[in-house]
Amino acid sequence: MDEALELGIYLPQSFANRNEQAYLDFLWSAFRTNYEAERFEFASLAFHLLYMSFVSFSIWQIRLAMPDQFRMAMVGFRSEEEGSLMDCESPFKFYDRLKESQIFRFLKLIGCTNQQVGEFAKFVKRRNKIAHPTGTVFFNDRAAIDAEIADMMKEVHNIEIHMEPVVLELYRRFLKTSADLEEREYADPADELAANLIHAHYMSAADLVTCAGFEISALGAEVHYDEMQALHAKLVELFPPEELEDAA
Repeated sequence: MDEALELGIYLPQSFANRNEQAYLDFLWSAFRTNYEAERFEFASLAFHLLYMSFVSFSIWQIRLAMPDQFRMAMVGFRSEEEGSLMDCESPFKFYDRLKESQIFRFLKLIGCTNQQVGEFAKFVKRRNKIAHPTGTVFFNDRAAIDAEIADMMKEVHNIEIHMEPVVLELYRRFLKTSADLEEREYADPADELAANLIHAHYMSAADLVTCAGFEISALGAEVHYDEMQALHAKLVELFPPEELEDAA
């Protein structure tokens, strides 16, 4: 159970609307309830949906950070699919346009190999077997589902490692576009961080650890550098790296 709950560190701190938050809360409740009641087959389905939600949030960030490469990765899709993927207003909408297994191809944009992509996607095949009436219970005991969760969390960690450059690029862009007090949406640094970094980019606690480690001095030659420093200092104040790392 504890290793499963670690997935929460990699899920967003803020969602676009209440329905998205309610959906994630429902999945966590379904997982906990079924796990504690030893209905492990159903607990595995809920955890799989949490895992796929994590993947969709990662793809959302890739699309934001690498729009040109994202478009190129859609070569071979129908033209209407290409447009709809770029226009998706929520990470959850990706699955309206794509098969689950297709979404993993975008992880190649962050340096994942075909073999790694196959490892990430293998859980879809397992879930599909469970979701159909086969006359077989795949997870009969706690040890079996714990092994599956450990396997899935290994791939979550692998994806998160590859996502670090994407998160840092999104943070760098945020600092540059939010540094001008006359232009940005909120004067208060905390409000600006909440709305236009954490909320807009579906940032997780793990992402914020990455952002806190950003070398702000690399932007020293930029206009409004002082305000960039203030934004970065506020992020570190609100989300102390040591506390986030302890949680992870």
